Amino acid sequence: MTAKIIDGKAYAEGLRARIANAVKELEAKHGLKPGLAVVLVGEDPASKVYVANKAKQTVEVGMNSWEHRLDASTSEKELLALVDKLNKDPAVHGILVQLPLPKQIDSSKVLSALDPAKDVDGFHVVNVGKLSTGQDALVACTPVGSVMLAKDALGKKLEGLEAVVIGRSNIVGKPVAQLLLAENCTVTIAHSRTKDLPQVVRRADLVIAAVGRPEMVKGDWIKPGACVIDVGINRIERDGKAKLVGDCDYASCAAVAGSITPVPGGVGPMTIACLLHNTVRAACAQKSLPVPEM
Repeated sequence: MTAKIIDGKAYAEGLRARIANAVKELEAKHGLKPGLAVVLVGEDPASKVYVANKAKQTVEVGMNSWEHRLDASTSEKELLALVDKLNKDPAVHGILVQLPLPKQIDSSKVLSALDPAKDVDGFHVVNVGKLSTGQDALVACTPVGSVMLAKDALGKKLEGLEAVVIGRSNIVGKPVAQLLLAENCTVTIAHSRTKDLPQVVRRADLVIAAVGRPEMVKGDWIKPGACVIDVGINRIERDGKAKLVGDCDYASCAAVAGSITPVPGGVGPMTIACLLHNTVRAACAQKSLPVPEM
């Protein structure tokens, strides 16, 4: 058996095209142009590239885009003042403060200061609480993208499947488990201290690996025909060259799985697309409008 490759890049392209149509529809019918403000503090190279990509893709789907690039020495008070200003700006429907922040700034304080209705990263405790109690919420982008890819690979319905999530972070593990519960999966959250982890993973029809350990999940952990969503992005040295790998040993897992995401080109491209998706949803909610199909 060779697994079907789940092409996250192609799915994200399709999603962005649907988002662009939704943005056109909102502007034509309601005069509403969704807008996303991204805040970057400091000169972290990976964050700079990511923020530039976010701004480019925001404009490409027809939305307003604002970038606020602040010096690494920016104080917590200055950043909180900017967040307050963006919260109050009616043209801004989504706000994203790029993490990590410099050490003089308390990230949790900044995230808590965001208007939950504009928290398109889905990290505010109000959105986390709404998700965990089954209410409509803005949900972290990577978990949303992971579930979209799983539904596409498995023919839309996940109901009744046994799902194992490896990793319990607030950014991926916990929210993706909540999303899978909402899809009526039977969900196990496993992690590095789970007793006999390979045996737990072998039960799963759907594996979502988000543990941050390069190639930890081996092919003999995977149930034949299972769907594997690999969220991990790990940079390693191999044969003297830098290489990106996931949390799954791709070759051995692909030999057993029914479908699998590659790294890169799997979950990664979905994150920005889902950020744009969240921004459209946030804009509609703020104006009490129905969300166009996307």
